Amino acid sequence: MVTRDACIARDAADELAALRNSFTLPPNMIYLLGNSLGPLPRSAPAHFQRVVQDEWGAHLIGGWNLSWYDEPTRLGERIARLIGAGPGEVVVADSTSINLMKVVYAAIEQQRSDGRILVGYEAGLFPTDIYVASSVARSVGGSAVALDIVDGELPDLPDGLGAMVLSHVDYRSGRLLGMRALTKQLHDRGVLAIWDLSHSVGALPVQLDDCEADYAVGCTYKYLNAGPGAPAFVFVRDRLLSSTRVLPEGWFAHREPFAMSPSFAASDDIRRLLVGTPSVVACAGLHASLDIFDSTDIAKLRAKSLALTDLFTEVVTATSSDVDVVTPMDPDVRGSHITLRHESAYPIVRALIDRGVVCDFRAPDAMRFGFAPLYLRHVDAYDAAVAVVDVIRSETWRDPRYAMRETVT
Repeated sequence: MVTRDACIARDAADELAALRNSFTLPPNMIYLLGNSLGPLPRSAPAHFQRVVQDEWGAHLIGGWNLSWYDEPTRLGERIARLIGAGPGEVVVADSTSINLMKVVYAAIEQQRSDGRILVGYEAGLFPTDIYVASSVARSVGGSAVALDIVDGELPDLPDGLGAMVLSHVDYRSGRLLGMRALTKQLHDRGVLAIWDLSHSVGALPVQLDDCEADYAVGCTYKYLNAGPGAPAFVFVRDRLLSSTRVLPEGWFAHREPFAMSPSFAASDDIRRLLVGTPSVVACAGLHASLDIFDSTDIAKLRAKSLALTDLFTEVVTATSSDVDVVTPMDPDVRGSHITLRHESAYPIVRALIDRGVVCDFRAPDAMRFGFAPLYLRHVDAYDAAVAVVDVIRSETWRDPRYAMRETVT
């Protein structure tokens, strides 16, 4: 089994090691929740200060003509490189849920003339994605249906299916779906593919155009480290843009928003995916994080991500038989977090956090450990695995205080 000294040697040889200095990380903490909320980039406060003091403070409403109006598209172009999208296919706006609502509605509107008003979603999808898909489908007189994906293959699809929502990386298990193959399977049956990239963007390569994906959404506060409540992004394949109708229609999506026309005319470009005023201050955090990604090779990040997850799993399974590894070990179907199952998962997670290993719990019995390759070290993965084994073996998790449920788990 790998030793701690070997991990230290790996870190010394890691060409990505210096990126850790780009983030503010508390001392004596191994932060394994970048798959839920990334840490603060060191340059972010300066970006926020620029927007608040130099732009808002000095220019007031003039900030809109200075730079603010174009923030959604400018940031979209920066994210496009990370998700394999072309020019004019990505815009930053709203939340992931709102953007999903837009594209599910747009997809069904395009399929309605063929009687396709059913929305499919991958069984086990993140709950809010299910809520959004179901509510949009009901609003157009259709319904939503869960579909099992087994070994990368779709089941028989129901008649009238117009679109399907899939998660590139499963939020619970960390399983990675084959985007190209599944998108082709859907297209072969006349169904549009909508991908949620929230648990993959920033941690592994994504190739939306090469995979011929139709629509995609994703958040920016996980592996993209843009901060809590940071705006999300939405992708529309260029061939679908002109036929994409968004609900609700808002003034920032208007072809001439400041003409103040009482009738709506959708913008001819990706701005038609906007609705209302963008979150200018929140966008500053995303700029700070993307500065780091601009000089980083995503393929190298992926290689390090796989090395970290391999290391963590190897140490845990070699020294403990009390947990089940939920995440696939095949690198072709593994994202950037590892999920372990234990009947006492919640108090174990609480005990680990007290030990400085920050992870989280998902009901009923799952513990998630996210490995963000931008700032995590091999020795972090090793020490975290040792802590997991020790907490379980020593049964320190049996302390009654660890059983008390907090609001956010």
